[in-house]
Amino acid sequence: MEWLSATAMRELDDEALGWFSRRLRWGSYGMLVRASLTAPTLAVALARWCRHHDLLTDDIHLQVDEAQGVASLQLIERRDLGGFQEFAVVSVLRNALGVACWLTDSRIPLLQTTLCFAPPPHADSYRVLFDGPTQFNAPGHSLQFDAGYLSLPLRRDEAALQRMLQRALLLTVRPYRRDRLLVEKVRQTLAEHPEHSRNADDLAAWLNLSARTLHRQLKEEGASLQQLKDAVRRDLATDLLLRTQRPIKQVAAEVGFQNEKSFMRAFKAWTGQTPEEFRLTRQH
Repeated sequence: MEWLSATAMRELDDEALGWFSRRLRWGSYGMLVRASLTAPTLAVALARWCRHHDLLTDDIHLQVDEAQGVASLQLIERRDLGGFQEFAVVSVLRNALGVACWLTDSRIPLLQTTLCFAPPPHADSYRVLFDGPTQFNAPGHSLQFDAGYLSLPLRRDEAALQRMLQRALLLTVRPYRRDRLLVEKVRQTLAEHPEHSRNADDLAAWLNLSARTLHRQLKEEGASLQQLKDAVRRDLATDLLLRTQRPIKQVAAEVGFQNEKSFMRAFKAWTGQTPEEFRLTRQH
């Protein structure tokens, strides 16, 4: 399928394969990636992608919106795409998602995909293209994801781009496994939802992962669940020691230690000081 698509695009000199009222000549999408490559974050890269896509065709418009922690990549039809509607909309959205994942070298799990058209006979295959639920007959076409991914830095350069362009179509079908926002999500869950952090299975279930996947992806990011637990406990302990006058035993319990001695031992390993020494040196 990859070979067939590439051959058709080259023969037609149209990377849109007839979707739009004018051809997108061979190399058009590579140019879009190159224009986004020097952006500092994914938010800037996607803004450039959308703006420059408007230079290629007037038939659709792409834009990124953010509200209440959810980012939405929207595709707006400016003319009737006719029989090409599904092919065009799905291909453009999936291509943009694939490029975003490639630029950040991170999986970007979708909260929801919305599409204006009715579910096609092959609707089950959408689970391969878009994770998360897909809503058909929706008011608009969009991909929705955690807005935290917009702040991820780009991790690609010109050399990586040249390698990617040799098999660029894989971006539209190959899902990314690594999630670079995972470390921050785990840290936030440990701090804000300790009830879901008693063990790896509970935490993984809260994050919609398996425990095995959680450990593997953290390892890929050079982290471990124990390291993150210790970091969250340390931050909470230092905050309580500096901000309150609670006894050490009470701080230990609030941070999650069963006894004062184990807390004092862990705290000295973290900071090089006992809790009392830390409190005294910071208050003077």
